[in-house]
Amino acid sequence: MRILVVEDETTMAESIRTGLVDEGFAVDVAGDGEEALWFAGEVDYDAIILDLMLPKLNGYKVCATLREREDWTPILMLTAKDGHLDEAEGLDTGADDYLTKPFSFVVLLARLRALLRRPGRERPTVLRSGDLSLDPATHEVRRGDELVAVTSREFSILEVLLSRAGEAVGKDEILERVWDFDFDGGPNIVEVYVRSLRKKIDEPFGRSSIKTVRGAGYRIDHDAG
Repeated sequence: MRILVVEDETTMAESIRTGLVDEGFAVDVAGDGEEALWFAGEVDYDAIILDLMLPKLNGYKVCATLREREDWTPILMLTAKDGHLDEAEGLDTGADDYLTKPFSFVVLLARLRALLRRPGRERPTVLRSGDLSLDPATHEVRRGDELVAVTSREFSILEVLLSRAGEAVGKDEILERVWDFDFDGGPNIVEVYVRSLRKKIDEPFGRSSIKTVRGAGYRIDHDAG
């Protein structure tokens, strides 16, 4: 299997490369984001190990660009940063897994092998209802050709509703799928976000795609407009 290692620290890059070669992998090394994109465009890799802090283009940008190109090669992102926001941003831009430095090569190898065992990744289906569309790959929402700016939480709620188009989805289910286990608020928070969504995807366009279903939750009809 062929692996691309994207790491600007020479010692780190060589250590990873040597370890992977010893495990039987073919390995290429890129030292900056632009070189990484060039390699990825020229070679069909089985996985990419991608550092976050890179010259020219950082790991977030490299990852997002690959996904925009519809390159779904599994990506293991590496970073010296340690924080949930960094991890979330890496995963939101399309990374498949995340590893914080310092790490042992044994752990990196285990994570890499786990990625390689996963079924081939396909581009997520764009969800549509009338002229409203949501693209899970690019994290974009559009009304017709116009891009609509939404928050990550609004995006997740809309994704739930569009994935169940034509069905009523209860507040409790939305809460369970969009908020984490640590959230200690009630389901009424969903109303706040739905109201905000309507102001962004409906009202400016003279639409009412998100319907309130009394006693049942919210629904987007298949042909809603």
